[in-house]
Amino acid sequence: MPAPDAKTLSSKQNPAPLLDGMTAREFFEQGTGYTYDDFILLPGHIDFAADEVSLETQISRRIKLKTPLVSSPMDTVTEGEMAISMALQGGMGIIHYNNAIEEQRDEVLKVKRFKNGFITNPLTLSPTHTIRDIDNVKSLLNFSGVPITETGKMGSKLLGIVTNRDIDFVQDRDLPLSEVMTRELVVAREGCTLEEANQILRESKKGKLPIVNANYEIVALISRNDLKKNRDYPLASKDAVDKRLLAGAAIGTREEDKERLAALVEAGLDLVVLDSSQGDSFYQLRMIEFIKNNYEHLEVIGGNIVTVNQARNLIQAGVDGLRIGMGVGSICTTQEVMACGRPQATAVYKTAQYAQEFGVPIIADGGISTIGHIIKALSLGASTVMMGSMLAGTEEAPGEYFYQDGTRLKKYRGMGSLEAMKKGSAKRYFSEGDKIRVAQGVAGAVVDKGSIHRFLPYLVQGVKHGLQDLGNRSVKDLHTALYNGTLGFELRTHAAQVEGGVHNLHSYEKTFM
Repeated sequence: MPAPDAKTLSSKQNPAPLLDGMTAREFFEQGTGYTYDDFILLPGHIDFAADEVSLETQISRRIKLKTPLVSSPMDTVTEGEMAISMALQGGMGIIHYNNAIEEQRDEVLKVKRFKNGFITNPLTLSPTHTIRDIDNVKSLLNFSGVPITETGKMGSKLLGIVTNRDIDFVQDRDLPLSEVMTRELVVAREGCTLEEANQILRESKKGKLPIVNANYEIVALISRNDLKKNRDYPLASKDAVDKRLLAGAAIGTREEDKERLAALVEAGLDLVVLDSSQGDSFYQLRMIEFIKNNYEHLEVIGGNIVTVNQARNLIQAGVDGLRIGMGVGSICTTQEVMACGRPQATAVYKTAQYAQEFGVPIIADGGISTIGHIIKALSLGASTVMMGSMLAGTEEAPGEYFYQDGTRLKKYRGMGSLEAMKKGSAKRYFSEGDKIRVAQGVAGAVVDKGSIHRFLPYLVQGVKHGLQDLGNRSVKDLHTALYNGTLGFELRTHAAQVEGGVHNLHSYEKTFM
């Protein structure tokens, strides 16, 4: 038998792809609205390791992220601490505006002033608090080592610190902290570098290092454990000029929001999200024009929208990114109440297909409850995904933990809930002047997910493995496969969805990590 020639060998080693499944265009041109669970992606060829996958992407025309994950501007999801943590992990946090102008400005300042390793808002107590208060702090927040100040607040004169060593063997838990706190302290002066603070910690062999100003008022705290965690964040999202963490924030589209925006820009804002439940409005178009005329450096995200016509209007107005999703969040009832919206998979694909022609990135906002949903959103053309409930139960989300039936929970509410509307979010739904308000969301609770610094790397690694299974080395390659028709889609019946999940077990437990 003659040996195969070079041409034959080449065709065997690199065979022409066989047609299987449907292209995205074929799948989404059927006139049916689909969500993430309605379809499955067909696997590709793997010739690279998962760690070789790049998740670098654009959140807007000029801002790149190393990780395609964004936290939602909800008052139970994103304030300064969440925004800092998201940026350190390569994503971005969008700070909510259901608060006073000064409060939102201060949250942005926390992000822009953050120095890696410095805790700028540590919990502090007063000398009159008791050991029992420390116990409560430890049970709720899982840390001890609390600075004691004259007023019990940051910015007050530092008097001492209480650690486990001071209280572990004290039986009377109602003793005031003034009787047990350590008064002889090792401190660092305001303005020291992280390297200098680290050296002081090493030499002192202490677990905590307070940072004080000239008046001996505490301005920050450094923890040995946090130094270990925060020593190196190679993916951190930073601005190009000052290398400070990127800060994003949401505003409304009313005249008074121009004053809010001015304060945020002065604080160093990098990206603004125009936060409306229906973003294709005269109000939003007018606000986009105002921002582009007055703050040329500021990136503007428009939305929320779900149709190509809406996308066209906002792109023509000059937006740098689009936020896609209407009524698909776990706590959102817009589709149910208003009979208006669109299934999320169809919304993302249709708008992304149009927006990519103009170089405008898409943020898929809502409907994300698994790693698979993140992968599917990216496979439909989204450059990033925005998450609410996925992040609401983390330590960095606003709010306190509480227990219900033995489960540790955190509060989570939709910005369209009556509870959030009463605090100020009604303007997002064009109803702040209504005598009767119609809720477009609910309030609830989510299970504790631990720290963002453990949870996000888990999500990132899962997404990398998903792209590996699809045979794509990057988000850019995934989008190329989407639009050139080599990414395969297939409809899932209800039985197929059941088959693809956990089934035929008496009991089981899903764990994140």
